[in-house]
Amino acid sequence: MSRSRFTRRGVLKSGAVAGAGVALPTIFTAGSASAFTNEPTGATVTFGFNVPQSGPYADEGMDELRAQQLAVEHINGEGDGGMLNTFKSALDGSGVLGKKVVYVTGDTQTKSDAARASAKSMIEKDGAIMINGGSSSGVAVAVQSLCQEAGIIFMAGLTHSNDTTGKDRKANGFRHFFNAYMSGAALAPVLAKAYGTDRRAYHLTADYNWGWTQEESIRAATEALGWETVETVRTPLSTTDFSSYIAPVLNSGADVLILNHYGGNMVNSINQAVQFGLRDKVVNGKNFEIVVPLYSELMAEGAGEAIKGVYGSMNWNWQLDNPGTKAFVKSFGEKYGRPPSNSAHTCYVQTLLYADAVARAGSFNPCAVVEALEDFEFDGMGNGPTLYRGADHQCFKDVLVMKGNENPTNQFDILEIVELTPRAQVEYAPDHPMFAGGDLGKCNSGA
Repeated sequence: MSRSRFTRRGVLKSGAVAGAGVALPTIFTAGSASAFTNEPTGATVTFGFNVPQSGPYADEGMDELRAQQLAVEHINGEGDGGMLNTFKSALDGSGVLGKKVVYVTGDTQTKSDAARASAKSMIEKDGAIMINGGSSSGVAVAVQSLCQEAGIIFMAGLTHSNDTTGKDRKANGFRHFFNAYMSGAALAPVLAKAYGTDRRAYHLTADYNWGWTQEESIRAATEALGWETVETVRTPLSTTDFSSYIAPVLNSGADVLILNHYGGNMVNSINQAVQFGLRDKVVNGKNFEIVVPLYSELMAEGAGEAIKGVYGSMNWNWQLDNPGTKAFVKSFGEKYGRPPSNSAHTCYVQTLLYADAVARAGSFNPCAVVEALEDFEFDGMGNGPTLYRGADHQCFKDVLVMKGNENPTNQFDILEIVELTPRAQVEYAPDHPMFAGGDLGKCNSGA
């Protein structure tokens, strides 16, 4: 596992390992009511950033890490403050409760076992008080479970499966990112308007919990509007050549291909679908279409020409016209020379929300943080008025429907916002069937 740390002077120090000079976990079992896992006792507090630095989602992971580093700078009073200027926060730019924030990182490799191992090391060897990150729902569910067991708060990064705040929800876990149900609720009406209600869809789906719930959600939403699902085929996450999966689409009678893929998988599958000539075909008297339910700027950039005119949904986009978005885009752009992705945005926001909850609670105790975040309503983070629902620790906010820009003016102008779907359209009851079976349980402080 690769780890790095900012010192109090902001200098990057690589290769931190357990041993002399490295904080070990402070797991208290004494009678003190304030004792909890990794209670910080010195001048610093350690955050753990667990992102895919290798594997099919590595591009997303590295952008998450850039945003996490920026969030630490802003919390510590460095740089221009970013969204701390637009979000009404209890933070004052002096760190958190008088402690400067330092961080360690791990590589999830987009694998659940590797992600658990790296998170466990950050908690046990580096004394991390909070874990943030991940670009896979399989990873998120695994790490969230570990944090629940360890008495650590997990601020999920990019995780879109319904399961994260559904059947696998945990009291110590919180998700700012939207989910598959919300994608279906926002996207289906736009697809019906653009392509009609008499469509036959073929699904290629990443074979893990995100792909399964994305397929279920988009199927339910489109079928409710009249679409027929012709076939559903699952593809391993390790797949790079999708030609054997795309060829059968040609003779299936489908006139829409829905790619429930993400990251490098989506870049490869959509380019190969276009190379097979799918978008040039007329089937059932209709132009053949491709849909990518979950979008990101980095995926669209990687897909190039193949993405033009393709619909999808997003949690946030740098082109939104609001003060929080403008502040974050300015900070990120000046530091890294490009607009942030929506995965970068959600990790930045989650880091600030955790630090703010600690400040409002006046304690790093995870149960105090849980209480501060549950049913917390806020604005100024780029998504408009947002609720962190206490029942399942899921954020509710507006959802974007996007389309590949037909006439981009620069390398970053690759997606256009088609619709800002209001929060009310994507909300659901905590006991909705797609989210059934979960139980938050009780907060674990590790004491």
